[in-house]
Amino acid sequence: MTGIYDEPEMYELACAYRDVRGDVDALERWFVRHAQLAAQGPEGSADSAGGAAEQDPVSVLELAAGPAEHALELARRGVSAVALDLSPAMCARARDKAQAEGLALEVVHADMRDFDLGRQFGLLITMLNSVCHLMNLDDLVAHLRAAAAHTAPGGLYIMELAHPADFLTMVPRTSSEWDSDLGARQVHVRWGGADDAIDPVTQVTREHVLVTVRDAAGSRTLTDVVPNRFWTGTEVDAAVRLAGGFTVAGRYGDFADGVTLSAPEAWRMIIVLRREE
Repeated sequence: MTGIYDEPEMYELACAYRDVRGDVDALERWFVRHAQLAAQGPEGSADSAGGAAEQDPVSVLELAAGPAEHALELARRGVSAVALDLSPAMCARARDKAQAEGLALEVVHADMRDFDLGRQFGLLITMLNSVCHLMNLDDLVAHLRAAAAHTAPGGLYIMELAHPADFLTMVPRTSSEWDSDLGARQVHVRWGGADDAIDPVTQVTREHVLVTVRDAAGSRTLTDVVPNRFWTGTEVDAAVRLAGGFTVAGRYGDFADGVTLSAPEAWRMIIVLRREE
């Protein structure tokens, strides 16, 4: 039996509600705002003015990338992009999509807790709460150490997580059920919900996933049970201190500009980490 991460097309359809271009606009905006890479002159020397470089990232590594939608969008914008994922099916999907568009996306099959690509990037990203696959503090610290080793000094690691209000309050910020009308395809998704209890000790829940797709070929449904670990902001801060190498440069509650993490309309916990010398 296959699961949601073994079926990249079904996963893509389930996540089709995302505005990938808008997400990437925000990533580039935050890079300009928070990165402190030395500006490079025409000969590769530091700009005499010094200070933060107001430029787009020249290289990006998307971790737990799945079908690598965000890395692909950055590649379309001229950024040198690498996508890393543990699922062979997701890696194959990302390669196929890049090849179909003629994009130079490098895809790496590896574990986000322990990888060594032998180089550094101006920007690292983890999207769609993929950090939920790190089940305990040791996993998160190991992941942050590997990420720091691959981030150029002054570069950024931007993590998108679920907002803690989704599991710490009676009123979640996001819906566990949604529909997408994709032209000739209609997609219905149920991902978790009130019936999937969170273990109060481990903060892990086994989320029941159902994706139904209806199109000219008929109807097909995929079901799965996915373990997810929910992280609070203070836990992430503690892991950053334990791992070393990063400082917190910013926190946001949405990809729209100006939404703080504590704003009532905040629906994500986006943490911007900067690599220090």
